[in-house]
Parts: sequence; structure tokens; C-alpha cells
Amino acid sequence: MDQSQLLSYNKKETREIPFERGKFPPQALSMEEAVLGAMMIDKKGLDEVIDILTQEVFYKPEHQEIFRVIQKLFHDAQPIDLYTVSSQLRKDGKIEAAGGDYYLVRLTQKVVSSAHIEYHSRIVQQKFILRRLIEISSSIIEKSYEETTDVFDLLDSAESSLFDIAHHHLKKGSETAQSLISQAIERIKSVELAKGLSGVSAGFRQIDSVTSGWQKSDLIILAARPGMGKTAFMLSMARNIVVDSNIPVALFSLEMSSVQLITRLIAAETGISSQKLRKGQLSSAEWEQLYTKVKTLEEAPLFIDDTPALSVFDLRAKCRRMVSQQGVGLILIDYLQLMTIGAGNKTGNREQEISIISRSLKSVAKELDVPVIALSQLSRAVETRGGSKRPLLSDLRESGAIEQDADIVSFIYRPEYYGFSTWDADDAAPCHGQAEIIIAKHRNGGLDNVRLRFISEQAKFIDMEEYSISDTLQEYPFLQADSKLNDNDLLSSKDPSQTFNSEEDRDGPLF
Repeated sequence: MDQSQLLSYNKKETREIPFERGKFPPQALSMEEAVLGAMMIDKKGLDEVIDILTQEVFYKPEHQEIFRVIQKLFHDAQPIDLYTVSSQLRKDGKIEAAGGDYYLVRLTQKVVSSAHIEYHSRIVQQKFILRRLIEISSSIIEKSYEETTDVFDLLDSAESSLFDIAHHHLKKGSETAQSLISQAIERIKSVELAKGLSGVSAGFRQIDSVTSGWQKSDLIILAARPGMGKTAFMLSMARNIVVDSNIPVALFSLEMSSVQLITRLIAAETGISSQKLRKGQLSSAEWEQLYTKVKTLEEAPLFIDDTPALSVFDLRAKCRRMVSQQGVGLILIDYLQLMTIGAGNKTGNREQEISIISRSLKSVAKELDVPVIALSQLSRAVETRGGSKRPLLSDLRESGAIEQDADIVSFIYRPEYYGFSTWDADDAAPCHGQAEIIIAKHRNGGLDNVRLRFISEQAKFIDMEEYSISDTLQEYPFLQADSKLNDNDLLSSKDPSQTFNSEEDRDGPLF
């Protein structure tokens, strides 16, 4: 077969292919016409859908131009009808691009009312979403064949694009007072059944009493100077939530490795000092205790990610996956100042970057409807201040935006760290082996100072009244062999100098 015969054959084959078997992008032109026509004849219909449609959802270019003008007139508070739309299109030099006056007249003649405009608009929007999914999928396929593509970057990009569709085009409408009141009453009933807890219990009685649990969509900041035990408190709380409440928790550690964190959890759970675990010097009784107690942690729904210099974009993507796949009910971040905003978004100003990070964390909490708890550093102003070293909101490091974005701001204060034997001049009570959680800001509740017991050897926080010496010996029988132990040894460090007085002691490796 020569070239001329081949061309003739191809043309013949092309002519024989039925047109209906071809693939067309998803579209609903009749619905687009009905929506635009209804918007030009009835202001009530316009008000119903103007906030759920965008120019890009329309498939036909003429319809995009017409909606652009309708949207412009609406924003300028101008009347919208056949004549004003036509006039504005002429001013913009787009009347022919929109199909001309005859086409505008046809649109208004195709509808008699705006009775079903919202239903028609949803169909138009759904067709657009289908087109976007095809576009994104095609892009993913194309990039998947490229040798230079980083698979994890592509995965994050694909996930972000898909989420962007849902976030920007599946908008939630307003709700009536009647439906909201019904929801509120049901929530009040559930809180009553949960004995006053409407959120995730921190596992500390007094803290839960003040907060009613960590609330969904809240951003909670826990700040302190190095050595106060931020990571220890976070781990104690994480243990309470995953073990006692069986609520899945995602923990993002930007400073310590996942093995170091789980080893500290083992120390707190077993009662074996972190120093012994670090050196591996355990007696047979301690090994038995280790294997017995560690089973509780093995079954706990705790997910630890120790990616260093994690960006807010990556955090959002990881959290979305964990919430949807693992049912994560609380997110912990250690700590905020070690996060980044991404390589392509550097501002050159660290304060601005921290502001972006704190706003992003609040956005993640609201978007995923889970509480987000982020640890934060305090400035050195606490150290230079005379008298009491109790931290203040103004001590939050690098950005006042943290205070603004957070629903709850709390501090950890241990006067023993500064060599004090009592809490302050007005409170002569001994502070040895104790810590104070200062709730300095609470957007939806009251403020309070809650005192907890701090067991430095195990890097563990517990309620003040939780353990007595007899309870502890009963739970950890191997401790009875050590005749040198007394109540203070078990419930606090013997020497304030043995507490976390440096960055390495505070968050350093156990091995």
C-alpha cells in the first residue's frame, strides 16, 4: 500500500468512526444557560447562587464572559438584567465574545423563573469538578512518567490539588438557628454524659476541669523556657489520651527522634528511670516489668513522625492522611519554632514566618476539626526578670501572632529549676518535684494555675494526688528492693541539679 492509498484508507476509517463514541469533557450547557438566564431575570435567584459559583465553573467561553460581568455588576451594587449585562459587555469590548445581544436574549427566554437555580448551579459545579479531576489526573500521569519526578513531592502535590477542589468548590452553606440549637442541645447532652468533658481529656483532672477537654478546631499553645519539661508534659498527655481514652494521636517531633520519644514513654510507663534505660542496666525484675508494661504502649494508637524542619504544607498533607485513614483525634507538634513555611515561601523575616506558621496551624485545626497542640519556646526575658520567673503572654518568642491565633495559651513553670524552694513570696508551700501549668489565655473559658507532680527521673507529669509511696511500690514492686528510696525519691528528683537544666538534658537522646 503506497502513501496515497494509506492516507485514503485513514480518512475512510476516520469517517466510519461514530461521532457519539468520542469522549467529551463533562459539561451541562443547558444547565449553564438556565442559570445565567435566571440570574438576569430574577434578583432572588442571583442572591442564592452568586457565592457558590465562579467564572471558571462554566464550560462555554461565552458563559464565562457573561458570568464575569454579572459578578462585576453584583460587586459594584449595580442592577443586573438583560440591558445592564449587555451594556457592560459593550464597555468591556466583550459583547461578541459573549455571543452578542441575540444570545443574551435567548438565555432569558429559556427560563421563566429562578425556582430551581440552586439545583442547576450544583450540577454545573459538579461538571466543573469532574473536569478538574480529569485535568489533575492527566497531570499526575504525565509527571509519573518523568524520570526526575520525586514521588513524595508528586504525592503531596496531588493530594493538595484534590483537597483544593473540595475546599474551594464544595462550600458549606449557612444553617438556621433551629438546626444549630438542636445541635447545641445534643452536644450539651453528650457533655453531661461525659461528666463535663466536651473535648479530648488531657488526663489531668484539674486541667480537664478548666478546659472541659481539648476542644475540636482549637489551637493550643504550650510554652516554656528550655528545661521546664515541655516534651515530658506532651508525652505524659499523649500517653493519657492514647492509653486511657484510646483516642488516636499524631505526634510530630522536629527535635527528637521517634525512638528517643518512645523510650521516654517507656520510662514513664514502666517507672524505670531514663538513666537506667539509657545505660541498659536493668535487673531481671526490671526487665520483667518492662516487658509487662510496654504491651500497653504497643497497643496504643500513637503515630510519631520525626521529619526534621517540617513545613506547614507537609504537615497539613500528613495530618489530612492521618485523620482520614487513622481517625486521629488530636495533633501534637514539638515544637513550633522548628517548623518552616517551605523553601519557596521564604520571607526573610522570621517573625513573619512564625506568624504564617501559627495561622496555618489554626487553619489545620479548623479544617480537620481536631485540637492541635503546639509546643513553643519563650524568650529570655523570663530569665532576666527579677523576682518571680513566672512567664507572661508577652514572653512568647518571635511573634505576637501566636497569642492572637491560639485559643488557649498555657505555660509550664517550675520554680525549683531556678533554685527556689517555695513557690513565691506569697506562697511558702514547698515546690520540690512540682510544676505549675499556667493557663494564661482561654478564648472560650476561664483562667487558672494548675499544679502537677513532676517526676524528673521518668520525665513524667501526674496529678498531685495520683500516687502515694505505697501505691507506687505496689505498682512497681522491683523498687522495693532499693532501701534507699523514699517518697521524695519516687515523686521528685533528689537534687534540683538533676532536673533538665540544659537543652541536652531536656530533649537529648536517652541512648
